Amino acid sequence: MGSKAITGEILSQAAQTSAPSSSPARLLIPKLRIEAKVQQVGLTPAGAMDVPTNSVEVGWFKEGSAPGETGSAVIDGHLDARDGTAGVFQSLGSLQVGDKVQISDSAGAISSFVVWQKKEYDWDARPPEVFNKNDGKYLNLITCTGVWNVGKQSYGKRLVVFTTFEKTSVN
Repeated sequence: MGSKAITGEILSQAAQTSAPSSSPARLLIPKLRIEAKVQQVGLTPAGAMDVPTNSVEVGWFKEGSAPGETGSAVIDGHLDARDGTAGVFQSLGSLQVGDKVQISDSAGAISSFVVWQKKEYDWDARPPEVFNKNDGKYLNLITCTGVWNVGKQSYGKRLVVFTTFEKTSVN
């Protein structure tokens, strides 16, 4: 999954938020039977959000908000692997409004979120609502979708699943 869709000043603005007190460790999406380890990712040399190093884990944009904090926390994951096998977010598009997403953090807290919207963007779009919504606590999940572009070595679109914070519980 390439992530050059959201670059430059939008990510720079997101990177100016305060550092989180605890890092996300696992992403859980019960409906999709996803339980994935969370890698911390930053920016690529080209200024885009980086991606996880493999197709079974997800990447949290560490320069922005952490899940459960005010602002837009962002996690990306691969649709598929280079060998064609399914990636962690292969079925992300089947989430519907009202579905639950959870994040467990390194301190043992579990933050729950509810899907409120799904939207597709062109590969090179720079939608500020993905990284810079600060009027609540959000977790936005990104993966590729659309048609594979051989020349760009990327899919033509990005799918963003927008979720809003519901609650935090401590184990």
